[in-house]
Amino acid sequence: MRSAAAFLVLLLCLYWTRAQGESGGVTENDITQTDVQSEILGVKATSDQTNITPDIWAELKELRDMVIQHSVELRKMEKLEQENTVIQARLTASEIKNADLEARLNTAENVVEELKRENTVLEARMNNCEKVVEELKRENSDLKSRLNTAENMVEELKRENTVFEARISSNENEVEELKRENAERPKVAFSVGLTDAGRVGPFNTDITLQFSKIFTNIGQAYSPTTGVFTAPVRGAYYFRFKGFEVKSSNWIGIKLYHNDKKITGSYDANDNIGNVMVSSGFVLQLEKGDMIYLVLPSTYVVWDNGNNHSTFSGFLLFAM
Repeated sequence: MRSAAAFLVLLLCLYWTRAQGESGGVTENDITQTDVQSEILGVKATSDQTNITPDIWAELKELRDMVIQHSVELRKMEKLEQENTVIQARLTASEIKNADLEARLNTAENVVEELKRENTVLEARMNNCEKVVEELKRENSDLKSRLNTAENMVEELKRENTVFEARISSNENEVEELKRENAERPKVAFSVGLTDAGRVGPFNTDITLQFSKIFTNIGQAYSPTTGVFTAPVRGAYYFRFKGFEVKSSNWIGIKLYHNDKKITGSYDANDNIGNVMVSSGFVLQLEKGDMIYLVLPSTYVVWDNGNNHSTFSGFLLFAM
């Protein structure tokens, strides 16, 4: 009976509390220990009027304590739910962050793999480059050796060039000296023809042939007036003569004289069948003023015309 009364009182308290919440009063979540005590006091006042025993009041107190405890636990649960909501939100954010980090990690791993592949390629290229560098070093060493050899050869050539330059300078000096000597040395040469008149001779005595056609007379040592060559300097000279005769029964003859000394005589007889010719040449050492000339012997003839068959030539080989 007491239990039924206590339960009834508890139901009345709960009903009143709910009614207060619906009418805009205190809500279920805002029930405090003071409110519960007020309710219990109200119940207690009612109980005094209905003559409820002290045991019921003890049970009501116990029920009050249970309600208070239940309210506290409800608040704790609400707080836990709020904290749980915050934690879930934080967990969701953490999961998003973790997903983002995982994606970034996967990207980073892919980049690392790509870098590893590139590193492998670069390592192979580096090895190849190192081989090329070693080869270039060997080639460079060979080139240095060749360069040193070439430099030594250049130095040797420079020394030889110095010697050659000295020799060239000496030769140039000798050439200049020879040029001066040659400039100072007389230049002597002549070449002359006898006549355009045809036959000369025969005469009763020997005569000096006067070659009147001058082809060359360098140094003017030959005189066409006298037919005599006079040596301008002491030296070695070369002389040559030629005589010609057409078909006739005459003798052809020419003598070469050095001063008053006969050097040679050239003779031939014409048999009236063909032309005849005599010639000769000599190198003679002459003193300055010596004379060279040709003599036509008595009773001999020589013939010449515009074809210059009979000539006399000479020149200085070198002075002495």
